Amino acid sequence: MIFKSTSNKLFIKVLLLFAVLCVASWLLVKGEYKFLVLLTPVLAYQLVDLYKSQRKAQDELDQFVESVHYRDFSRYFDVKHAPAELQPLRHGFNEINSTFKVISKEKETQYQYLQKILELVDTGILSFQVDDGQIIWMNESLKRILQLPYLKTLQSLRRRDAALYELLTNIRPGEAKLSTALIDKAQVKLIISCTAFQTDGLQFKLIAFQNVNEAMDETESKAWQKLLNVMTHEIMNSVAPISSLASTLKSRLDASAGDIEDKTGALDDLGLGIETIQRRSEGLLRFAETYRNLNKISELHLEKLYVLDVFRNLQQLMLPTLEHKNIDLEIILKEPELQLQADLNLLEQVMINLLVNAMDAVKEKTDPKIVLSAASLPKGKTSIKIADNGAGMSQEVIEKIFIPFFSTKKTGSGIGLSLCKQIMMLHKGNIQVQSVEGEGTAFQLIF
Repeated sequence: MIFKSTSNKLFIKVLLLFAVLCVASWLLVKGEYKFLVLLTPVLAYQLVDLYKSQRKAQDELDQFVESVHYRDFSRYFDVKHAPAELQPLRHGFNEINSTFKVISKEKETQYQYLQKILELVDTGILSFQVDDGQIIWMNESLKRILQLPYLKTLQSLRRRDAALYELLTNIRPGEAKLSTALIDKAQVKLIISCTAFQTDGLQFKLIAFQNVNEAMDETESKAWQKLLNVMTHEIMNSVAPISSLASTLKSRLDASAGDIEDKTGALDDLGLGIETIQRRSEGLLRFAETYRNLNKISELHLEKLYVLDVFRNLQQLMLPTLEHKNIDLEIILKEPELQLQADLNLLEQVMINLLVNAMDAVKEKTDPKIVLSAASLPKGKTSIKIADNGAGMSQEVIEKIFIPFFSTKKTGSGIGLSLCKQIMMLHKGNIQVQSVEGEGTAFQLIF
């Protein structure tokens, strides 16, 4: 209705101006100059009035364009007190501003929503410009994975991890590669996938970092369990009859020894051979039975435990051995009320195993020391660390220590750390190792 009224007024103004111009032209042709002089102020007034109305409209349009340019959609154009010819224009500007405001609010909401989602996921996200490597965005998960609070350019990563920098630079859109990152002296396996996009003539890469340590550990553990099931079953089925037969032959040989004349000593050699077969068969059976224990732990009896109580019990249990070997055990617990959900018996089994390994590692040191500590981690996780100042391990050994059958000790069975890892996985946690040759080793249990 407002638009129609204003259009009518503008039409009337133009029509009147046209009429006055026609009359002025007729008077000019007829030579009626005195009447033309009287008509000139009317014509001037109409022209000035038309110019002013257009000038006002232009000023209003400039203000509107400025508000759009600076995204000031909160600006309101007063319609009620505006001149009649500007009311429809201001009304239109207000409607456009309201629409822009709704669109802007929706975009901001979507951006905030997407940002919150990307902050919550465990996958690390990195976006950077291909030409100069400038980092556009990285989420909190990636900062935790790489343990970098801030990254301005991709080149800044080269000094920290040259291999990872080369991978990010050369990876192509659509590719996914397995990489290893060194975090807190511990190797973490990452699946790195890439996509690309272009905007305003600039090319960008979007990289996703997924920590697959736990998934690979679980897959590896299940594979070892299946292998051990088959191996122990076949070993015991094959060796048990041999052991039984050797025992029977040994008994019959001993019973018949008095009735057989043995001048060459062959009977003694035969008895020794049968005894060796029996002893080795029984040893192999015990070996198979030991490794079958890896698959027997399937249930947890979870309870809420105070870490301080666990540490005190462990210290009391291991104190005689520690004093005998003159090893200093230091306990660091900044949060005395720290708790975790765990199976007490299995947790103590893991920690005793790690402490025994630590005591063995520091036996050659003049000042042997073991540090037992715990702390709370983000997302409700709890960490327990057993660190020593022993001989440390090479990277090659670190990669193998959780593999069943592998041991660096001459008398080791290779079952201890495998069992520790399985127990931690049953707790939906994991075990990590950090070690430097000549400086020491630290095992970290994360619940």
